[in-house]
Amino acid sequence: MRKTVIAVTAVAIALAVVVGGAVAADFGASIYAEYRLSTSVRKAASLGSDPFVAILGFPFIPQAMRDHYDELEIKANLVDHAMVGKATLEATMHSIDLSHASWLVEPNAKLGVGELESRIIIGSMHLGRYLGIIDLMVEAPPQESNDATGGTTESGISGSHGLVLSGTPTSANFDHRVSVSVDLSIAPDDPATLVFTPTGIVTGPDTANQSVPDDKRDAVLHAFSGRVPDQRLPFGVAPNTVGARGSDVIIEGITRGVTISLDAFKQS
Repeated sequence: MRKTVIAVTAVAIALAVVVGGAVAADFGASIYAEYRLSTSVRKAASLGSDPFVAILGFPFIPQAMRDHYDELEIKANLVDHAMVGKATLEATMHSIDLSHASWLVEPNAKLGVGELESRIIIGSMHLGRYLGIIDLMVEAPPQESNDATGGTTESGISGSHGLVLSGTPTSANFDHRVSVSVDLSIAPDDPATLVFTPTGIVTGPDTANQSVPDDKRDAVLHAFSGRVPDQRLPFGVAPNTVGARGSDVIIEGITRGVTISLDAFKQS
């Protein structure tokens, strides 16, 4: 009996070692593939540093062997960006065809993508500098209700109407912090231009709770208006959603059935 127990234990240990080794090998291969893809994106798109890359799905090695990744993410934080100075660029890809590339993606690779989500993320600080409101803070609409998830897209982006922008509009000769309801949109004459349209002063809980005299109202609202051109999404995807996530303004586009090259990651 004792010999049987010892034998079973030995087999279990051997299996654990084999399985552990296989998992470690799979993990190591995925890490190396992510590193190579990250450096390839940096070189192809002329970024200042390697972006974050994640190849999702386990196990990894079978994906590589069949030249098909289930999902991958690329995120470059605070890259030099048109008009606003700095922005974060994101791309999420689903069903990636590597048959014309390699599991170690090179800078000149062409990738077939079943679904591509592309985003520009502009932080409150950089947006505020562009608008001339240095203490700007962006918040999602207070009562989201445009879909079953509470008014956000699948990627967590709010609706485009009724965002709350708070800050001190010194250009309006008004030295108090105010909150303004603002609608976001894409300019009908230029899909690369983000438009800010203020609709009213907001007071009450979770706002600056500052009223504005009637003779200052138009000037204060105008300080929160603006157009931000040259906001071209990674890989040239057309925008179809604008909104907020946290204190960031996000422009997002989703497309399907495309072939991309890595040098198109940074467009603006």
